[in-house]
Amino acid sequence: MVDQGELAGVRVGTTDGILTAARNLRAAVERRLGDWRVATCSNIASGRPMRDGDGQVLATTVFGWTDSAEDGWWQKPRLALDSPLPAACRYESEPMWCNADGVRSLSGNPLLGRIDVTDFERRAWCRAAIVVPVHMPFGRIGAASVVPRDPGLTDLAQPFADHAEAIGQLCRAFVTSHANAVDGPSRLPVGIALSKREVECLRWAAVGKTDLEIGMIISRSRATIRFHIHNATTKLDAVSRSQAVFKAAQLGFISLGH
Repeated sequence: MVDQGELAGVRVGTTDGILTAARNLRAAVERRLGDWRVATCSNIASGRPMRDGDGQVLATTVFGWTDSAEDGWWQKPRLALDSPLPAACRYESEPMWCNADGVRSLSGNPLLGRIDVTDFERRAWCRAAIVVPVHMPFGRIGAASVVPRDPGLTDLAQPFADHAEAIGQLCRAFVTSHANAVDGPSRLPVGIALSKREVECLRWAAVGKTDLEIGMIISRSRATIRFHIHNATTKLDAVSRSQAVFKAAQLGFISLGH
């Protein structure tokens, strides 16, 4: 279990508090799992390492990794594309554990069975790990992994069963608060209100319908459809129809899933 004090200790309020929060996360993981290392990433799309308030890489200053070729996973630009760990984070929001035999989550997500774990150790930079996906607003995905130092420990079923929920809470609190403290303001507009008709037009546009086709579907003229999509594009501070659809999906007005 995680108490409120422990959670508060891993949350970053300002950049000055990053180092303390990271140390608290490491200590919380070690209390539960022993000699394991933490790896954190606030955005799997960028690959930038998470740093403290002075710009030092947390992986080396706090979490016990080195910048050697064998250890410096954050220095590999293709890691987010090649590794099964970030791949799994794109399809699951619950903690998982992974090794060369596959990926297992708390929820039993069947999509995880499709994750390619071929040549797992080379591609994942570990032999096994507990992985915490961190899904944040506007479609951003972060991640945290906890990895045993013992290379012979590849069956993580028991430590996962015992500690996955707690590790998940702690890692999500650290990664999301770090992102809020470090990153600049989002370029997405805040406080906008799309009309029901604007959302309806964008929803049809998202599945590839033209203005003429949307007009036929909702019994409105082509000019009216253009008017609604133009208004939505302006409100969303988008430069094109496709960007308007994307931003509307990020903000939860429409879904690109179905």
